[in-house]
Amino acid sequence: MRVRRVDQRTSVGSVALRAPVLTASGTAGHGTELGAYLDLAELGAVVVKSLAAEPWPGNPAPRVHPTPAGMLNSVGLQGPGVDAWRRQDLPALVERGATVVASIWGRSVAEYAAAARLLAGAEGVVAVEVNVSCPNLEDRSRMFAHSASATAEAVSAAVEASGLPCWAKLSPNVPDLVEIAGAALTAGAEALVLVNTVLGMAIDPARRRYRLGSGPSGGGLSGPAIRSVAVRAVHDCRAAFPTAGIVGVGGVCRGVDAAELLVAGADAVEVGTATFADPRAPAVVLHQLVRWCRRHRVAAVRDLVGAVHADRPVIPAPRAARTATTTSSPTASSMAAATQTPPPAGAASSPAGTASSPAGTAVPAASAPGVRPGEPATTGTGASVDGDLVVRLKEALDTIDRRVAVQAEHMARLNAALAALTAALSAPEPGEPPP
Repeated sequence: MRVRRVDQRTSVGSVALRAPVLTASGTAGHGTELGAYLDLAELGAVVVKSLAAEPWPGNPAPRVHPTPAGMLNSVGLQGPGVDAWRRQDLPALVERGATVVASIWGRSVAEYAAAARLLAGAEGVVAVEVNVSCPNLEDRSRMFAHSASATAEAVSAAVEASGLPCWAKLSPNVPDLVEIAGAALTAGAEALVLVNTVLGMAIDPARRRYRLGSGPSGGGLSGPAIRSVAVRAVHDCRAAFPTAGIVGVGGVCRGVDAAELLVAGADAVEVGTATFADPRAPAVVLHQLVRWCRRHRVAAVRDLVGAVHADRPVIPAPRAARTATTTSSPTASSMAAATQTPPPAGAASSPAGTASSPAGTAVPAASAPGVRPGEPATTGTGASVDGDLVVRLKEALDTIDRRVAVQAEHMARLNAALAALTAALSAPEPGEPPP
């Protein structure tokens, strides 16, 4: 069966989305900044930069620093405040046809409530992302996200004040993320956004100085380096909360990265740091994901969600190599035997009509990976010419995807380095000579 059209629709909690790829808060601006590069209405949603009830200046420069597989940032949640954002930025987003998720933050439960209250009734806003990776001034500046009770209080305040579906954006920097996630859901969150940045730091050894303006507070690591952290968080929370909405975020640069998070249990994914290298990244990832689904015979994105947890086979990729079936043609049999890849040394052979599992256990051919129920199996060059073409095309597309990902990482490091240099030159420390 060839998939010609992939159903991209998904839902996060009660919020229906046209597509499974969203922007990540903090990387897409407050308004239509990305509108010059992609169709905002094509995405599942635009998640805007986190907003407080009042304007906030953020941290001193420099604010970003490149890492080998991502970047560190200490922007400090700079923003115009919810009221100014509603007047200045939201109308343009609505006009572009964007589905909008507003992200909020605060330094106290009252500040979360105030920010959420200002969003009540906002046209075009379908959900509130509650960013709890913020210092709680009422608890010795401990992060809300590091405490189950503090997370619950912030989420509950946002739910009651906004009247909108709330998503809790959680930090991976905790001993038991599932416990924090459970507290957020119990407090009224419809969904979990997993994960925020990982705590990190960069120091210039030659100057004996911190590389970020936040000094000893360090910054948040994002990009491909944390993708496996996000996958684990999504996987574990989906296992613990089968019916909760989950949005995966962290290091998504390619369509296959998005597919991995979906299979781990995410209903949708957000693209963040990759946008700094290419502002078209969210649309590129979405297009690659759809293409990946076609190649792997996935008719609907929802079929991927949580598939690794399900007791059902995953739809196989269109591989040419299949298990041998009975044939009356000695020539075909000998050709197939000659072209099959030999098993690893010591591997047990399987009788005709069976396939070897990774452990060497024979399983029926009908249930072997790559064989669809009721479909005759072939092997080696016994596959059809069309099948061989599909395999070669898939391999070529996979190679292109890998090269695009490498180029995106190179561009991310270059852009981050330029941004850090610009910030450093524009805000030199008093009395300090240039490096």
